[in-house]
Amino acid sequence: MNPERKSPAPTPEPRRISLTLHRPWFGWHPRPTVVFGGRGQPAQWGTGTWQLPTGDTTIRVFLYNRAWRYGEAEIELNADAGVDAVEYRAPALPFLRGTLQEKTMD
Repeated sequence: MNPERKSPAPTPEPRRISLTLHRPWFGWHPRPTVVFGGRGQPAQWGTGTWQLPTGDTTIRVFLYNRAWRYGEAEIELNADAGVDAVEYRAPALPFLRGTLQEKTMD
């Protein structure tokens, strides 16, 4: 065994958040698309747990109805902030923006 060989630096634990996606109470709305670190992923309405890339992360959520995107919202999460939950609310009308905000878990 070589004494000069150092063990690799420990990798940071993956960070997970709870993401709640609320749809308007009336009408039909397409499933949302969630974007973490530039990678879009289809999602479902309700609450889910997502693994974030390391470091600061931008989260975007939008709806797509085969003709245009709407309800887009974006939030920047700082790696040191310790945010563990985010909430998205879709707009009532298909030409408005959605809201995406940090949520406290009590």
